[in-house]
Amino acid sequence: MNFENTIVGMVHLPALPGAPGHEGSLTAVRERALADARALEAGGVDAVLVENFGDAPFYPDRVPRHVVASTTHLVDAVTRTVECPVGVNVLRNDVQSALAVAAATGATFVRVNVHVGARVTDQGVIEGRAHETMRLRETLDADVSVFADVGVKHSVPLGAGGEGAEAVAREAREAVERGLADGVVVSGPGTGEVTAASDLERVATVTGDLGVPLLVGSGVTAETVGTTLETADGAIVGTALKEGGETTAPVDPERVASLVAAARDS
Repeated sequence: MNFENTIVGMVHLPALPGAPGHEGSLTAVRERALADARALEAGGVDAVLVENFGDAPFYPDRVPRHVVASTTHLVDAVTRTVECPVGVNVLRNDVQSALAVAAATGATFVRVNVHVGARVTDQGVIEGRAHETMRLRETLDADVSVFADVGVKHSVPLGAGGEGAEAVAREAREAVERGLADGVVVSGPGTGEVTAASDLERVATVTGDLGVPLLVGSGVTAETVGTTLETADGAIVGTALKEGGETTAPVDPERVASLVAAARDS
């Protein structure tokens, strides 16, 4: 995937079987996922990222087999429906399952929330497992890129001295140099919240030095995407592309087209 003014649109899956919010029909989840993926591709996004957003409360690391099975079924359906690259994120931090799903379905990238270090989250303390992730990719012989969040949303660093732009930039360097991530994602404090300019600028310096792409993972809108892409290589966008700007609503094709047009003009 070429990373230049790249827009990745989110396919936020409704709750899967076994999750408290599941409404009893995997077929309905599939149809919603496909409708959102089609709307995103028709609007001009460069890639889509499938995520089990509706599965709260999230497992902190490994998800059960039934989640992997449902996710594989849905990602396979998406990859067969759209022509653009497809990515996988298994919340809260099961990148091993995401890699397996990607390898089985032909998806081309995964996102991992905590790749190196440790973060305190509403699921407890989550530790990065880069050593397992990158070895699993070798075992699977999968041509799948790993994008690592730094300063990941809905979390705080574990231990003193872990906050601020310098700390986020240091995490980015460690994710790539020591964790061997293929790219970096920097986000705001929560879903749909703006990424701090200071964090973005410092991380961009690191990724530029290391020659890897940098994506902004939250808070990007049609009004801000041009400014964002002056520093970042791309953006992962969910909330701003939904009807009424509601994260769990269906994708709004007009919002997609508007944001993509603004990105292309930047």
